[in-house]
Amino acid sequence: MSANPTRAHTHTAKQQWAYGLTAFAGVMLLIAGLLSLFRGIMAIAQDDVFVTTPNYVFKFDLTSWGWIHLALGVVAVVVSFGLFGPSTWGRVGGVAIAGLVIIANFLSLPYYPVWSVVMIALSAFIIWALCVVPGEKSAAGS
Repeated sequence: MSANPTRAHTHTAKQQWAYGLTAFAGVMLLIAGLLSLFRGIMAIAQDDVFVTTPNYVFKFDLTSWGWIHLALGVVAVVVSFGLFGPSTWGRVGGVAIAGLVIIANFLSLPYYPVWSVVMIALSAFIIWALCVVPGEKSAAGS
């Protein structure tokens, strides 16, 4: 038994908060991955849906962007399932994939501006949720 019942309750509350944030990040990464996957399919199948900007520094073929977003979406969906369990690889992979999603959406900003800004904000929330949660050793030792 614990000598201080308040400390035991705080420990449990911190663990629940950490699990809740990790689950939030997992669900958001799953949604971001699925949306990126759909955006990639849309760009590959019908790249005339997007408006092209003639004077943009980062010029790529829209089909190439489609493949990039499709690949990021698939990896994001896979990594999101790792976040539903207490895994360090899932958290590190989630931060890395969310960072890559931010970069990809920044570079494709002129083709789909509003959606790119929404995805950048969503990925920033994912990174925040994964970075504020203490690690397994910290959560178990507090």
